[in-house]
Amino acid sequence: MTETRVLVVDDEPQIQQFLRVALGAAGYVVLQAATGAEALKLAATSAPDVIVLDLGLPDRDGKDVLQDLRSFSKVPVIILSARDREAEKIAALDLGADDYVEKPFGIGELMARLRTATRHAAAGRQEHSRLVFGDLVVDLERRLVTRAGEAVRLTPKEYQLLSVLARHAGRVVTHRQILTTVWGPAHHDDTQYLRVFIGQLRSKIEPDVSAPSLIKTKPGVGYRFAES
Repeated sequence: MTETRVLVVDDEPQIQQFLRVALGAAGYVVLQAATGAEALKLAATSAPDVIVLDLGLPDRDGKDVLQDLRSFSKVPVIILSARDREAEKIAALDLGADDYVEKPFGIGELMARLRTATRHAAAGRQEHSRLVFGDLVVDLERRLVTRAGEAVRLTPKEYQLLSVLARHAGRVVTHRQILTTVWGPAHHDDTQYLRVFIGQLRSKIEPDVSAPSLIKTKPGVGYRFAES
């Protein structure tokens, strides 16, 4: 049975330590991030099954992180926050959170909500973990990319870039969304840097690099990956 991967996003060391031990003892694989930038990178590259997200992060508000996350991922998100105002809960749920747990919290309640969130998402995750685009296959669960049955050797950044585009297949992903997710908020304007990586990725996955059919450029906006 595949282990469930939980990404815990919280800048409080005590919370991180407590959840690492408690969730690990319950059989979860625990990934950890202390900032919004780290959270988005791990969400894009490590394929967590569920995310536990604090709203009070040092670099960005958790609701902004959630909004960026929802631009490329449908992974279940449970908000874990000391903010108890109804308006905060409504805003987080409207942005795509699946549940909301207030601090201080009971580990039993959090475990139950984790089980519910992963159970509801299991069928959809199985359907979408293997994306097929002609002879190109992107297996997100195994982190494996093949073309015509042969493995495609990608650098970590190239894989992150492909993962973001493939998860958002058929829709335009903006330069800012891609740069923020793959390289972090500090690089959100580095469009020339992104073009270089797009060129490298095209050289490895496109049937004809001179006439790209998988990664389409939307001038001045971003890129759109072919529909699966």
